Amino acid sequence: MLLLKSVAVTQFKNYAHQRFVFDENIVAITGPNGIGKTNLLDAIHYLCFTKSYFSGTDSNNVLHGANGFRIEGIYSEASTEINTTVILRENGKKEVICNRAPYEKFSQHIGKYPCVVIAPDDVELIIGGSEERRKFLDTLLSQLDADYLQQLIVYNKVLQQRNSYLKSAAQTQTRNASLLEVLDEQLLTAGNFIHQKRSNFLPAFNQAVVAFYKIIAGKHEPVQVQYQSQLLLEPFEQLLQHTRERDYLLQRTSTGVHKDDLHFLLSDEAFKQTASQGQRKSLLFSLKLAEAETLKQYKGYAPLLLLDDVFEKLDEQRMHNLLSYVCTQHGGQVFLTDTHQQRMINAFQELGMKVQVVELNPK
Repeated sequence: MLLLKSVAVTQFKNYAHQRFVFDENIVAITGPNGIGKTNLLDAIHYLCFTKSYFSGTDSNNVLHGANGFRIEGIYSEASTEINTTVILRENGKKEVICNRAPYEKFSQHIGKYPCVVIAPDDVELIIGGSEERRKFLDTLLSQLDADYLQQLIVYNKVLQQRNSYLKSAAQTQTRNASLLEVLDEQLLTAGNFIHQKRSNFLPAFNQAVVAFYKIIAGKHEPVQVQYQSQLLLEPFEQLLQHTRERDYLLQRTSTGVHKDDLHFLLSDEAFKQTASQGQRKSLLFSLKLAEAETLKQYKGYAPLLLLDDVFEKLDEQRMHNLLSYVCTQHGGQVFLTDTHQQRMINAFQELGMKVQVVELNPK
């Protein structure tokens, strides 16, 4: 079982310096809004992914007036303690260290401590653009398969190079066919690998989502997750050839796995057009729990589960269904935040579960 035993944060977000010790599988983090509950969850996310869940820029997470931050966590896995530290230096350089050994590449750390976050803004996964859904899928598959993550890094790098070339060709009015051929070959190799992994993965994942939706909603509804990709209609090599002139005109690559999407259906209709607020929330939690269960099956142990402010987002019955699963069947460590401490205590007492309450108070 994977357990996070402690977290120490220095100059991170609103924390000057504070250490938290966790001694239960279920940890309830309580306190008023703005006190740092979500920031503590984000520190845990940093230790798992080497980056923030909520901000794409490391410097945004430095305590106001400070020049860097440090996050240190102690994990326990199979009775072995592992120390992981993330440091942002004054010069903006980031370091990730595991048991005193720094990583050469941060990607080597991904998947070591699997983690799933459920946060209020995650509803964008349902109603937002395709980028959010690709990010969700890539985050899951990257934790399962190091080769997938490496091919994804290669694909994005080559895609950037190809787009830069297309812009340059438009500006200079000159074309270098041999360079484009080389870039296309590199894009094909990585793109076909990514497409195959996604395509093979989605059928079983769809079944898991359907099963969890029934648990959360408390009833069966005809939901479905479909994989949408241009590569399902035509081989990638032909796509690149057929859209070459259009790419030159648009100055960007218009086909490939960077255009993939997940399509959610309810009774064979687009989910975000027909679903109620309650149904959207049920699907969101179903996707996240299916992610957690998939990680558990692949890794052999449950991932850390970080639930931010979910009590405010679900009705009482859905909340009971969710907590009942994560606290009795998930089998891993769960961190939850809420402004109402007693509500958390009552919910876990009703389920007969032990909970550690970490109360954050204004200084």
